[in-house]
Amino acid sequence: MMRQFELVERVKAYDPEADEDALNRAYVFSLKAHGKQKRASGDPYFSHPVEVAGILAGMKLDSSSIVTGLLHDTVEDTVATLDQIEKVFGPEIARLVDGVTKLSRVELQSGQTKQAENFRKLVLAMSEDIRVLLVKLADRLHNMRTLHFIKDAEKRQRIARETMEIYAPLAERIGMHEMKDQLEDLAFSELHPEARQSIIARLAFLREKGGDLVSRVIAELKDVLKQHGVEAQVTGREKSPYSIWRKMQRKNVGFEQLSDIMAFRVAVENVEQCYQTLGVLHSQYPVVPGRFKDYISTPKPNQYRSLHTAVIGPERQRIEIQIRTREMHEVAELGVAAHWSYAQGRPKTEGPQYRWLRELLDILEHASGPEEFLEHTRLEMFHDQVFCFTPKGDLFALPRGATPVDLAYAIHSEIGDTCVGAKINGRLMPLRTQLQNGDQVEIVTSKAQTPSPTWDQFVVTGKARARIRRFIRTQQRQQYLDLGKSILQKAFRQEGHELREKALAEVLPKFAVEEIDDLYVAVGEGLHTGHDVVRALHPAPPSEEKRAKVASLTEARKRSKAKGADMAVPIRGLIPGMALHFAGCCHPLPGDRIVGIVTTGKGVTIHTIDCETLENYADTPERWLDVAWNVRGDPAETHIGRINVIIGNEPGSLGALTTIIGTHAGNITNLKITNRSQDFFEILVDIEVQDVKHLSTIIAALRAAPSINSVERARG
Repeated sequence: MMRQFELVERVKAYDPEADEDALNRAYVFSLKAHGKQKRASGDPYFSHPVEVAGILAGMKLDSSSIVTGLLHDTVEDTVATLDQIEKVFGPEIARLVDGVTKLSRVELQSGQTKQAENFRKLVLAMSEDIRVLLVKLADRLHNMRTLHFIKDAEKRQRIARETMEIYAPLAERIGMHEMKDQLEDLAFSELHPEARQSIIARLAFLREKGGDLVSRVIAELKDVLKQHGVEAQVTGREKSPYSIWRKMQRKNVGFEQLSDIMAFRVAVENVEQCYQTLGVLHSQYPVVPGRFKDYISTPKPNQYRSLHTAVIGPERQRIEIQIRTREMHEVAELGVAAHWSYAQGRPKTEGPQYRWLRELLDILEHASGPEEFLEHTRLEMFHDQVFCFTPKGDLFALPRGATPVDLAYAIHSEIGDTCVGAKINGRLMPLRTQLQNGDQVEIVTSKAQTPSPTWDQFVVTGKARARIRRFIRTQQRQQYLDLGKSILQKAFRQEGHELREKALAEVLPKFAVEEIDDLYVAVGEGLHTGHDVVRALHPAPPSEEKRAKVASLTEARKRSKAKGADMAVPIRGLIPGMALHFAGCCHPLPGDRIVGIVTTGKGVTIHTIDCETLENYADTPERWLDVAWNVRGDPAETHIGRINVIIGNEPGSLGALTTIIGTHAGNITNLKITNRSQDFFEILVDIEVQDVKHLSTIIAALRAAPSINSVERARG
């Protein structure tokens, strides 16, 4: 364990102006606060904050960050309070410690919810000061180094998974690649120990077989560059076991099929020498096609800059080479920590490497709860990138698989909300088209447009998905509110009472809601019936006349049930013999949630519960019937399911579509091409199926066909 004077000397070595007194006081304060506490390893608990402070000193952070590292567990794990810390160390340190605190006192419903809530609070805290995240990452790194001392295997797995899913991507997003590599490898050793050991054993075998191959390659690269007048520092290493395993998983290949397990780095003085070095290497060695990336002219969002290439290099070895300046190397390894300004005492929170943080805050604003925020954030952090341009030349980095809708939301939320189309490289293309590197995209907007629920099925960025889902929730709430109000008015009329909102306010606590609108929504969603609310306000017993009516209805139902027990009635909740047909707008199938609408001259029309046509009947709730599918219906009976298919305009694609449907016992009753272009056809297909499960099976089979771009169940 690092001693007090050693820590102070280490910080003073790179920051002579560091607050030595604060460092000494924090060391002693933490030592006394943690007292005789022990870690799972048996070491004094105080060793943990000291190691965290040592990791932060290795990043050359300011003294406030080191003090926070020493104190970060005192509020959570000891009797010390934030008020004490503020009194002894000042408001800045207290705010940082509060931001880093693990928040384990937050009592929530589940471990997943707790993890999501903690992460949400971490994002809020680090948005105010990025040092909160730097201290948190150092804390997590030391916890991962001592993870093997925890006896509970399930707890070890949970911590490792959380590290892999949240903290390693966070380190990458602020450019701290060395930190990211360490966190990933430690988590990998816990989550997949056998795979890691296997890769390490194979790497050891290759080293033994090839001798000192890395040194020989470095020597030859240096010699080649020197001959062409380039003075460079060349280093080499094997890729980490986790990066090798991830590539094996992504490409679905074995270890033997990977030929680029060695990576070399060339550091030069300036940008001109970077491109000169690239030219020398490409003229000297055969280039591996498709492996060149220029992150100097188009840096990553975390400000990472380098030239990447792959060549068949010395001794016919396929190697990856990164070319960068020494300044770029410092940013690549330390990320935002490399930009630290000791004079200012606080880092800036502007610039490209902070754009992702502002996007996380935007997602946080629009997510419905902690779990949804965590889901969208994972989408935001886990991705390979695609670089696209606007007509004005602005560059946007998006996840691979992103669509014009994702780009529209990346430009501005309002542009996303109102986009109606996109021109990709000058051609009008569907909004679901996946963007490719270098695409120039022009977003077409209309003030009359609003986010479509179908967009949620193909967008890939967390920001777009959060915004779309928020709009859908708002829209649904308004619909439920209108419906609930109508249901209550009808229920009060039937009971001979008048609906008064002042009276409703008195019964809100009985239904666990705070606002009258919330009660309307709950009734509209079906959580409570209109008669439940009437009974809460007017708990008078039913009249004799009503009792007789209920009894006669019950008796009639019993007689009807006895009479037709063996008859297969497709819909429950209808009077026998009532005219019935299924809506052509939503094509309901057994397994869907449904509702019946009484239609003049037609009897009852069955719609799915999410059918857009139901908006037309929001003002006439008396026409709505509560119905459901009869689980004892005839298994041989078929219903029409409608799908929307986009297929490539190439020979055999339509044949593949019909063959797959027939192979899975579906019968096409109608087929209509709704949109066609040089590259694709959009087709509506009506299929006879038994139920939702049957249609889902057909859709899954169609999605697996290479000639079919996309398949969705059609609505409207």
